[in-house]
Amino acid sequence: MAFAVQIAKGIFDLVRDDLALVEQEIAAQNGAAIDPVEEIASYLHQGGGKRLRPALLLLAAGAAGYRGQSAIRLGAVVEMIHSATLVHDDVIDGAQMRRGRPSTNARWGNHMSVLAGDWLYMRSFEMALRERNFAILDILIGLTQNMVEGELLQLTLLGRMDLTEADATELAYRKTACLFSGCARLGAVLGRQPKHVEESLAEYGRNAGLAFQLVDDLLDFTASPEQLGKPVLSDLKEGKVTLPLIFSLQNGASQNRAAKSGAYEEGRRLVAKVLEERDFVSVRPEQITQLVMETGALDRASNLAREYVRRAKICLEELPDTEYRRALLAVPDFILDRQS
Repeated sequence: MAFAVQIAKGIFDLVRDDLALVEQEIAAQNGAAIDPVEEIASYLHQGGGKRLRPALLLLAAGAAGYRGQSAIRLGAVVEMIHSATLVHDDVIDGAQMRRGRPSTNARWGNHMSVLAGDWLYMRSFEMALRERNFAILDILIGLTQNMVEGELLQLTLLGRMDLTEADATELAYRKTACLFSGCARLGAVLGRQPKHVEESLAEYGRNAGLAFQLVDDLLDFTASPEQLGKPVLSDLKEGKVTLPLIFSLQNGASQNRAAKSGAYEEGRRLVAKVLEERDFVSVRPEQITQLVMETGALDRASNLAREYVRRAKICLEELPDTEYRRALLAVPDFILDRQS
């Protein structure tokens, strides 16, 4: 944990002043809303968060040779889009907690929360329009479409135990990594970098985002509720079978063929029961955690996260050696080592 804190300090110190301006921009936009939306938007803003997405955009822009108001504005845009997705996700999932506080739907109800999320989307695109840059709009429209499609795809996959690594990776890209990729690509666009550099930065963000989602999935099995700011194993209770559990069932099947034991069928029965009940009634959470640990799924998922980190760093090889590039190199390590 100390290593993650040290990395984060180095990363965020570099863009601390710009991130403060991003915060001011978000607060100004929230203050312009009508009362019900302003209250919800301000509540979300005050809830904190790592601000990793605007930081990534600012760092990518700096590495691409740009610093200025456009990066500040777009940093606020991507954070507001991120907040909108969280609001809508919590409504869809029926979540009661977010970052250790009641979710917006728990406080204001589904109808008000959905409309507040819509407002955040619309306001963010109104801000982006001020750039008068079709390339920026194309990126934002593309990633927003991917995120909505990801939510729709996830709904079709709820409760299914036959998911593959490819299914989970596509979902992780659409719901999480596409926004990371868009942030890095926007930095390249602001710096007027050639297309191949833009693509490299976008691929960097994609791999960093996939690592981020995989670490999230791992923390759902290994962290405490206090670290997560929500109950552990909440994904499975909501009907989501994430990659560590997919690996567990795959590894269990392989071990079962070798050992001719009933452990695999027992594991599938436990998971199926939680999915059926959408809660831990007949099955204890520690039974699922034990299943994932004993099949080696946690190690397999951790190794894959490290591979995504390695791939992300390779994507930065063409950038000049600046403090911004060095900070971008540190971001994946921070993602890998985080505890919440």
